[in-house]
Amino acid sequence: MKLAIVGGGSTYTPELIDGFARLRGTLPIDEIRLVDPDAERLALVGGMSRRMLAHAGHPARVTGTSDLVAGVSDADAVLIQLRVGGQDARHADETWPHEVDCIGQETTGPGGLAKALRTVPVVLRIAEVVRRHAKPDAWIVDFTNPVGIVTRALLEHGHRAVGLCNVAIGFQRRYAALFGVAHDEVQLGHVGLNHLTWERSVTIAGEDRLPGLLADHLETVAGEVHLPPELLAGLGVVPSYYLRYYYAHDEVLREQRTEPSRAEAVRAIERELLGLYADESQREKPAALEGRGGAFYSEAAIELLAAMQGGADRARVVNLQNDGVLPFLPDDHVIEVPAVFRDGGFVAEPVAPLPPDVAGLVSAVAAYERLALDAAVHGGRDRVLQAMRAHPLVLQHDRAERLTDLLMAENARFLEWA
Repeated sequence: MKLAIVGGGSTYTPELIDGFARLRGTLPIDEIRLVDPDAERLALVGGMSRRMLAHAGHPARVTGTSDLVAGVSDADAVLIQLRVGGQDARHADETWPHEVDCIGQETTGPGGLAKALRTVPVVLRIAEVVRRHAKPDAWIVDFTNPVGIVTRALLEHGHRAVGLCNVAIGFQRRYAALFGVAHDEVQLGHVGLNHLTWERSVTIAGEDRLPGLLADHLETVAGEVHLPPELLAGLGVVPSYYLRYYYAHDEVLREQRTEPSRAEAVRAIERELLGLYADESQREKPAALEGRGGAFYSEAAIELLAAMQGGADRARVVNLQNDGVLPFLPDDHVIEVPAVFRDGGFVAEPVAPLPPDVAGLVSAVAAYERLALDAAVHGGRDRVLQAMRAHPLVLQHDRAERLTDLLMAENARFLEWA
């Protein structure tokens, strides 16, 4: 298998390489092509990747290039993991919304809209190159946020694509450890939109263990998602930690105004990691990589790629077209649910009707996502304002006007239509 990683100079990449080395029996790979415009990062990450594979006895060849066409040519699969504007843009997304009393977050709320506007056009251009130069049946696996919006853009433009997030696999691994079973024995009732999901069941050997989990470990489970135990008890499900931006918006905003941004923390971690990657004696994934985020990213990607190569038919959580799974959403909207790869495509498992409060929030965010994608593809301040105003964390017109002005000022160099 030939795998191209667009954004291969990311400090995340050795996490992937570590997984490829450990799980070589699950996913045989002959060649890994790292594609990135940053020559310095590409050299450091590429060198680290080659040492890691050699140390593990993995035969795959790693090459690096800034030439997208060369990088994706004849690839069997292309994984996209880029960040337009880097950590500087992320820091802006996490701070300018505070001026209008909104949370700053890179995928949720006003910052998430900014990221979508920067990212979608770039990913669509990359996808066109993949369409022309990768193998005809090559898949695009999108790990680039906001995953739901980006994946829908790819599908809307006719690309063979699926979105991937590590939230579900993180829950699966934690619950497997809690119950003392292998992770593949745990099946999650994971449902929602990317970064707006709930775990409605935790099934082991045919039994839903979630009620017992909430009864016996409520404080622990609530603490892991940073939400009040009484909220989880009332919901009867486990929200992802991204739901904190909705369920505890004002509390999060107070915290954000007194703490460094996540981007600032990530910058420091990346500096440390790049220094380690430059050390030619470093041949194993450094412990510092755990602080970078993306836990279990490699396992999620490898399991998905293996399934797409015919390696397994067990359901895995992905971002794919709704096609009636959530009947209150359009069929072409992208949802995040367990799905099986079958007959060359992903087939979602049935989902029981959602309770009204969950369905209402999903509907509202889905409406925002559709408007955000329209703004990202077609441009125009009016479209941005409409999407901003539709987001459940904004709504008020005056607030949306001010946030739109801030967004456009901070992102002028990235918005080709502005």
